[in-house]
Amino acid sequence: MSLSELRQKDVINTRDGHCLGRPMDLEFCPAEGRVTALVVPGEFCLSAMIRGERCGIVIPWENICKIGDDVILVDVMI
Repeated sequence: MSLSELRQKDVINTRDGHCLGRPMDLEFCPAEGRVTALVVPGEFCLSAMIRGERCGIVIPWENICKIGDDVILVDVMI
């Protein structure tokens, strides 16, 4: 599965059923050559946007429950 395919899926938190958005990035461990986290958009922050920073929620790979055809189910406490 490619990042472009992942970016089309909604990320749903199984704890409360809320949609966290769609993945905007992945984190990798270059030493191990594996994905370590999924990043979804966080709360809008005007000051960060002005500085050119992207706010996001980092979801460790261990917290991903299931990657389905349309959604990615995660278990995170936000």
